[in-house]
Amino acid sequence: MWIRFYLIFLFYFQILNAALIDTIQIKSNAMNIIPNAIIVTPDSYQNDDSSRYPVVYLLHGWSGNYLNWHQKSDLGLLADQYNLIIVCPDGGYAGWYINSPLIKESQYETYIANEVVEFIDKHYRTKNNMNNRAICGLSMGGHGAIRLISIYPQKFTAAGSMSGVMDLTESSQRYGIINLLGNYETNKDKWISYSCLNIVKKLAGKNKSIIIDCGVDDRFIQSNRKIHQIMLELNIYHDYYERPGGHSWEYWINALDYHIMYFSKVFYKNRTN
Repeated sequence: MWIRFYLIFLFYFQILNAALIDTIQIKSNAMNIIPNAIIVTPDSYQNDDSSRYPVVYLLHGWSGNYLNWHQKSDLGLLADQYNLIIVCPDGGYAGWYINSPLIKESQYETYIANEVVEFIDKHYRTKNNMNNRAICGLSMGGHGAIRLISIYPQKFTAAGSMSGVMDLTESSQRYGIINLLGNYETNKDKWISYSCLNIVKKLAGKNKSIIIDCGVDDRFIQSNRKIHQIMLELNIYHDYYERPGGHSWEYWINALDYHIMYFSKVFYKNRTN
């Protein structure tokens, strides 16, 4: 009898004391649109109006949207477990988290790194500094995370890529990149310069924390191995993992736990140093 009562009490206690998941709109002046975003604040955020929190920006993949991570994984549990805010912005169906030189309405680099970050810091109780921001994502979002920390090292302390597309030239005939950068055959230099294999070189000497992982059966495993070697040669600190799995949500949901734990340790290290 008492055990049953306790279990019922515990069930409702957990419901009443859980992370809050909101859908909001974050305007982009750069693109003149107002995309949606998911914001996950931990339970403690609702119960303590004075504390400030680190933020993890979580990017979706090609053909996805801001809802993907929320629909596929328990972001509330992670926010509560590590006491941080998780933001899932919209990067467009095929925005690739770059500023397209061809399409004015596709400026997702500026949107995520500047407009979204500034909005979150203004409207939420964040620890408003580089040492308490991390960015990660899957596939197209993994490309975005590594690209954005490389170009905006003053904005993020850590980044993570799961099954990231590290070499855009691997996808020259697919995934909408041709619309953003132009035909590969006549714009090859641009495709190479926009790729993470080239951009990551900017992280040399920047003392960032990077985690990269990819499934051994993933179609992008070779470019992930290449960026790992480039970072080793340039002495860019990073963790690199290969695990069983392919380009799938089963792999990414499992990988997310490792990335959030990694970022939590980075935030703690920054706080204690």
